[in-house]
Amino acid sequence: MGTTWTQMICALLIFQTPELPAPLGRLSPWLDRVIYSREAVYSRLDCQHHRRFIKTHTPLDGIPVDPRATYIVTARHPLDTAVSLYHHRNNLNLARQRQLAGQPEPTEPEPPRKPLREWLPDWIDHDADPRAELDSLPGVMWHLSDAWARRAEPNVLLVHYDDLLTDLDGQMRRLAAALDITVGENSWPGLVEAATFEHMRAGGEQITGVSSILKDSAEFFRRGRSGTAREILTAQQIGHYHTRAAQLAPAGMLTWLHSPA
Repeated sequence: MGTTWTQMICALLIFQTPELPAPLGRLSPWLDRVIYSREAVYSRLDCQHHRRFIKTHTPLDGIPVDPRATYIVTARHPLDTAVSLYHHRNNLNLARQRQLAGQPEPTEPEPPRKPLREWLPDWIDHDADPRAELDSLPGVMWHLSDAWARRAEPNVLLVHYDDLLTDLDGQMRRLAAALDITVGENSWPGLVEAATFEHMRAGGEQITGVSSILKDSAEFFRRGRSGTAREILTAQQIGHYHTRAAQLAPAGMLTWLHSPA
């Protein structure tokens, strides 16, 4: 959700109208989404005449970093990221996704998923290769630690999900400045309203653009708040998470990640 939210904000700043001229996914292709061919994505980009803004879930160390481009990395408390991932997977039409990606059907049915309360501690403890499992805790920390190390570079900008929740207007103005986009003062209220969670949820398919692989496009914008994981974990489990996190990421980044300014 955080990446799509930032993508939507970029669209609003570039087109400077609450009513986008096309679905978000068409205006801003998802470069590494496996359900689209590379040729189709490149062709769509080649036909664009507006300022390009491209979505990717690949960490910065996996893509070319060009001084002519601006790289915006959206971060969220990893426990909230995990809860979002859990519900997002439940909302995926996996058979349709495999079909679009040209992947074979599994030979055996997947085992039922554990309830979130049991799954989340397992996610915290899972000792994955961060480069192979980007959605694991090691993978999330690998990605964000690399972006954190580059934060002083002029074309790298880190955005915190909770800052979007608490100061959407201020964060949109910060993004506009980083992208060198001038917005008339009278236009700001309409653009900020169009970027609110409630407005995006009402937009549903126009924003997600992937209704064929989602069971419910509105469910993609499920709650739009933080702290759910801390509500279901015990104090001991939360303490264990912080111990794990300290082994995977630098202290300064964790301070920012866990307690945004």
